[in-house]
Parts: sequence; C-alpha cells; structure tokens
Amino acid sequence: MPPRLAEIVDEFASAPRDVVLEMLLEYSDAVPPLPPGMTAEGMEQVVECQTPFFLHAEVGPGAAGGNIADEQVTVWFDCPPEAPTTRAFAGILAEGLSGATVRDVLAVPDDLYQRMGLAQAISPLRVRGGTAILARLKRQVREQIA
Repeated sequence: MPPRLAEIVDEFASAPRDVVLEMLLEYSDAVPPLPPGMTAEGMEQVVECQTPFFLHAEVGPGAAGGNIADEQVTVWFDCPPEAPTTRAFAGILAEGLSGATVRDVLAVPDDLYQRMGLAQAISPLRVRGGTAILARLKRQVREQIA
C-alpha cells in the first residue's frame, strides 16, 4: 500500500468511533476539481454508489524507464458535494494515491474500508459503494496495462 494511504488507514483505524465521521467529512473536501474539458460523460459511473459517482484512471509514463509497474497512475473523481460520505471515499483515494504507481494502486487491499474501521461507523451500503470505487479504479488500471 502506498505510504500516504497506509497513514490514512492507520489514522482511521485508531480513531475513536465518534471521530471517524468527522474525519470522513474532512476528506470530502480533498477531492480535486476535474481538469478543464473533462466531464462525467467521459468517465465511468460507479453504479453501486447511492449517488452519481464517476471516476477515471490514467496510466502515464513513470520514472523507471519502461517498467509498466512503475508508471504513475492519475485518478479523477466526480461526485456531488451533497454526498459527503461518497466524496470522502474519493478524497481518501485522491490523497492516498497521489503520485502512486501501477504497482501501488494494484497493491491496495480490497478490504481497505474495513481495515479503516468504516464498517462500524457507516452503513454497509456505503461501504459497498466505496469498495466498488476501489474495484473499478483497479480494473481501469489493469485494462490499461494489459
């Protein structure tokens, strides 16, 4: 797992339950805006989310001179501000995977949100949506390196 994402997971896992929701709300503000010209229309919708949520991952050249596993992954998310929990999942991934390589992204555990202790703080439906976001992100990366 990328070091910054591991730090975020540890912060959530060790936080008291009553603080976890506040922490989530802080990450809902960490979603960077889409670049000019990019819209949700060109992104993949994560239909498992209760709210309209779109993502796009792009594998670009890395610093390792041709090793595909070391190429950098850039991720964009589009989610309405009225869905702070879902935006928080995007914010956690945006911050935790900033500068991540293909190897880093594919190494993120599928049970990320359970490891963070979110299964005890939010509804199973929301955890399912977050898990689907991560699964779609990893799938997009795999498709691009195939």
